[in-house]
Amino acid sequence: MSDRGRRPPALLAAALAALVLVLAACTGPSAESASPSGSGGGGSGGELDPDAPLDFAVITHGTEGDAFWSVVKSGAEAAGRDLGVSVTYSSNGDPGAQAKLIDNAVAQGKTGLVVSMANPDALKESIEAAVAAGIPVVTVNSGAARSAEFGAIAHVGQDEKIAGRAAGERLKDAGKRKVLCVIHEAGNSGLNERCDGAREGFGGDVENLQVDISNPTDIEARVRGALQTDPSIDGVLTLSSQVADRAVTAARGAGSEAEIATFDLNTDVVDAILDGRISFAVDQQQYQQGYLPITMLKLYRENGNTLGGGQSVLTGPGFVDESNADLVRPYTERGTR
Repeated sequence: MSDRGRRPPALLAAALAALVLVLAACTGPSAESASPSGSGGGGSGGELDPDAPLDFAVITHGTEGDAFWSVVKSGAEAAGRDLGVSVTYSSNGDPGAQAKLIDNAVAQGKTGLVVSMANPDALKESIEAAVAAGIPVVTVNSGAARSAEFGAIAHVGQDEKIAGRAAGERLKDAGKRKVLCVIHEAGNSGLNERCDGAREGFGGDVENLQVDISNPTDIEARVRGALQTDPSIDGVLTLSSQVADRAVTAARGAGSEAEIATFDLNTDVVDAILDGRISFAVDQQQYQQGYLPITMLKLYRENGNTLGGGQSVLTGPGFVDESNADLVRPYTERGTR
């Protein structure tokens, strides 16, 4: 949480000076080479009319009604309102269908794209075609390792390996001996990175369990079955707020006292943390994954700015536990955390 206290004038002046230096760095040679009136995207694309109205499309791999992606959508739409930019949001969990949404956005003449890449290979041709058409692309949430390769100007999100490692370390510090890592989307490279990172941070036995997020009843049955089959599992790490509640119910049904932790937030997770059913949540602050890319695309189109210096702009990991859950809850209620 930010400090809302009044800063001394000297500190404020120093902060402003530092901001000026950061912005100056962002308009260096890399920004010049990606001038929106010349080559678009990563610097190898075609011409894009610099006077075209700012009309950005956000295209993710989320599913309709998904609590996580609804927050990303809220962030992008809020940025559009704040900045006077047209923003449309669409999503499809099928990689082929998501690629078609990107192709459609290019055909419609969108002047900037925000794309999540759970399955980078399936989106490669579509994203590269957007870049070739002179449309700048910012990738978000997943696919960071392939973002620059495809020609995107930046990536905004959480480093999944780092986040997983931090979660594993917390479970280790809690004295856990064996952890079940629940993967809810097959083929999502970021989720596997989370479990791999947790394995590194935990330094002990971490077992993966594949479930289907679209089948909540089966999720509960599979987690309960794993806990009943192996009573030595004393920690469960879910990778979605929507799976966390099912894991809590499954543990209770199995008669297990395994500690439940999760990635990502919603109000139900915060309430479960406050009443002790979930120990902590890894918060990647996905509202920023919607808001920041719209800001970045506007700055790029209007001032040639880029951010990140070739590295991801990280939105996490942060942690929500019993020490700060009551402070975060109002934000989850309004749909911004």
